[in-house]
Amino acid sequence: MSYLVIDPKSLGAPRGYSNGMLARSVGRLLFVAGQVGWDREQRLVSSEFVPQFGRALGNVVTVVEAAGGRIEDLGRLTLYVVDKELYTRNLKAVGEAYRRIMGRHYPAMTLVEVVDLLEPGALVEIEGTAVVPTGEWVE
Repeated sequence: MSYLVIDPKSLGAPRGYSNGMLARSVGRLLFVAGQVGWDREQRLVSSEFVPQFGRALGNVVTVVEAAGGRIEDLGRLTLYVVDKELYTRNLKAVGEAYRRIMGRHYPAMTLVEVVDLLEPGALVEIEGTAVVPTGEWVE
């Protein structure tokens, strides 16, 4: 799967995301449920934002890979944060964690500040949409 990045000049250059991602080939559409920064036992990995962010993003990638996809198959991410100031204060570390997991792949992204998340103590939840190649998924 590959995408054609859609970044109209009239919108200016986005930083750390793409304005649009057009799927170039046919595949299976995967909707990844919101993932928080927890481990296999469903325990939050930390009470701090950056470790939770990294684990939540890694959990999204785990779902994509389990469906037979790759990081590059992610076309959209939505980040829900309980405190956008906490996000912006940690932006450099968030960017480092993002690149460690995603490399230089920047899908279309939206960040939404919410009052709370379902999981007590969760500071960030990330959901995604991917188009994965046709084939078998990994169990």
